[in-house]
Amino acid sequence: LAGVGLVELEAQSPAWAGQPSSDPDARALGLGPHHLAYVIYTSGSTGTPKGVMVEHRGVVNFLSAFSEISSISDRDTFLALTTISFDIAGLELFLPLSTGAAVALASRKDAIDAMALRHYIAHHNISFMQATPAMWRLLLDGGWQGTPALNAVCGGEALPATLSLRLNEAVNSVKNFYGPTETTIWSSFFPIDTPFGVPHQDVPIGRPIANTRVYVLDGHGEPVPFGVVGELYIGGAGVARGYLNRPELTAERFIASPFVEGDRLYRTGDLARYLPDGNLEFLGRTDEQVKVRGFRIEPGEVAAHLCGHAWVREAVVVAREERAGEPQLVAYVVAAEEAQEAQLAATLRAHLVGQLPDYMVPAAFVPLAELPLTVNGKLDRKALPAPADDAYARRGYEAPRGELETVLAQLWAELLGLERVGRHDHFFELGGHSLLAVRLLSRALDGGMKLSAIDLFEAPVLKDLASRVEMDMDPRVSGVLPVRLAGTQPPVFFVPTGYGDFSYVSTLAKEMEVDSPIYALPWPAFKDRSLTLEEIATHTLLTMKKIQPRVPYRIAGYSSGAILAYAITQQLLRFDETVSFLGLIDAPLPANSPKKSDAEIILEMVFEPLESLDDERFELLQRCARNSSVPQLLQKAQEIGAIVVGADFYETVETYIHFQHALLNYQVPSLQVEIHQFYASELPENFRAGRTPDATEAKKIAPMHGWDRVLNPEAIHAIPIPGDHVTMMAVPENRRILARALSLCLSSTPHPRTIGP
Repeated sequence: LAGVGLVELEAQSPAWAGQPSSDPDARALGLGPHHLAYVIYTSGSTGTPKGVMVEHRGVVNFLSAFSEISSISDRDTFLALTTISFDIAGLELFLPLSTGAAVALASRKDAIDAMALRHYIAHHNISFMQATPAMWRLLLDGGWQGTPALNAVCGGEALPATLSLRLNEAVNSVKNFYGPTETTIWSSFFPIDTPFGVPHQDVPIGRPIANTRVYVLDGHGEPVPFGVVGELYIGGAGVARGYLNRPELTAERFIASPFVEGDRLYRTGDLARYLPDGNLEFLGRTDEQVKVRGFRIEPGEVAAHLCGHAWVREAVVVAREERAGEPQLVAYVVAAEEAQEAQLAATLRAHLVGQLPDYMVPAAFVPLAELPLTVNGKLDRKALPAPADDAYARRGYEAPRGELETVLAQLWAELLGLERVGRHDHFFELGGHSLLAVRLLSRALDGGMKLSAIDLFEAPVLKDLASRVEMDMDPRVSGVLPVRLAGTQPPVFFVPTGYGDFSYVSTLAKEMEVDSPIYALPWPAFKDRSLTLEEIATHTLLTMKKIQPRVPYRIAGYSSGAILAYAITQQLLRFDETVSFLGLIDAPLPANSPKKSDAEIILEMVFEPLESLDDERFELLQRCARNSSVPQLLQKAQEIGAIVVGADFYETVETYIHFQHALLNYQVPSLQVEIHQFYASELPENFRAGRTPDATEAKKIAPMHGWDRVLNPEAIHAIPIPGDHVTMMAVPENRRILARALSLCLSSTPHPRTIGP
């Protein structure tokens, strides 16, 4: 690329700063359909990649054809997963621009982590997604239940019929596409809702897109009858100009069409045949070109790079479908005398890593005294041995230590097809890749391990990964309930209710659609003394810090327990920490009510809401509470048949009393923070005015629940939830609405915003 200027994207004064913001006029520029749109490189058998010159007419025709096939519109969102060095990225980027649809650019982490990807699809309301069959299978095997509005675009390698049927049940539509880079992204397609003409192992590649012609020809360039295998040639608007600076290769692969005057055909090297219904069936390659994980690779290119190392006299690279059912590249090497066989795999792998993309680096390196040949002197591929364990880049073997290392080693061995894995072995040097990584994450999660793609990429050695997982599996603080461990966004912490109960979190979290871990935090041990609410908040905050050391924090609480969430926020803000979400679930501002005895607190907690308790017995307990201790009140309640008290009930009551004293003594400050108040929009059916001093006032539903007395009303987001204080959480339909409201608010507040009092 001599003479091509370098554009520094992050420069303070970028090269485009002085350019107009409007689109240039193509006619004024003299731009026509025959001009180049881009040059993209594919693998070359000589070791030199081939630059495919794609013209504007090909791109425009493809985008127009795909738009018609898919009926995509400005209401859709297309997920961009593909690296821009892969030509199908053109569909993900250019199609939304040409149709007004939105494009969602997934990060590398989202693209390689099946769990993160399925959350990304849901969070961004993806309606179109393009992926290889391997990626679709990983999503489905990883627990993805599908997305009814999603339109699946499949291509890059053969699509098994069984996989297509699974995928078709999970999404709105599935279309299988086929096409080489040289004919502009995709050239034919097959809609999965079309019945297959005959039973197939793989889905047909269908019929050509608009302004595209396909031919199945024999060795003499003549069309073959239906059902007969031949080589596939493609003509029409999508055919590229040729290979950049490779006139001989261009003349070999791009030929004049004998069927349409002025047309050119691209010789694909793919074998195909026509089915009785007129659809095309793909049957493999005529040459040695292979596809691994959707990438087209010339094994000769990899072998050429291998032969550039001093330890290699001869080399051949093939694709074998052995380990874990996945095709992998295997290099067979005739080594030079000076080569150290014990270090061969690791040394050659390191040599290639610096020169080739990771998908072109062989998983195994098999040393041979000589390459096996047929009687005709050609390479005898059938005689090439399967790679043994020592063909992979192994470190000095040391058996795994401890249960966690042993479990991880067994998982690696199973996925990588190895007899044993040592604690010093490297996942990717053993032949692991991003797709196998996704499978590993899914299997680890099934086993209760908190493991992310980033963990594996940052700690690919077994002992290091085990150490990292062990830290994540540490219970941190006794009693913390990790309701959901997966998620790419900051965790959501729920605090207990005023009764110390956080069982509500499990059922609520099941309905929440957030890409975040969710934790239920316990109260600290009160032991023999009462803590202030500020002290309880500090203890709880320390627990949160051990789980999530860095900001921003997201906290929620139900009922009077939500006041603890507010107190935690108070402590965080004191230390200039960021709270991006504070959710109060039906939590009134604590009233400055007269001091109550412990018995009166229990009367209000236990007996006031009790539907089975008639007014006569309630009034008896009310009189008893004025002059009795808590044990005396509970004894009286048992005598009149109001409740049956278990042994653990006294401990629960004592803890509740401690919390209520802390709550009653808490002076609610005015904070510079927004709150989301999810308030019950109905009164209890059994509401009895007059049982408690606050009952009459409580009959009035106030969306802000009094918080506008300490906060700027603009800082309060009041969200109504069907049901009363209890049924908003207890009734499944109400709880689903609450969960959706929480999810929406969490998703729409990614960054904090403070509002003054």
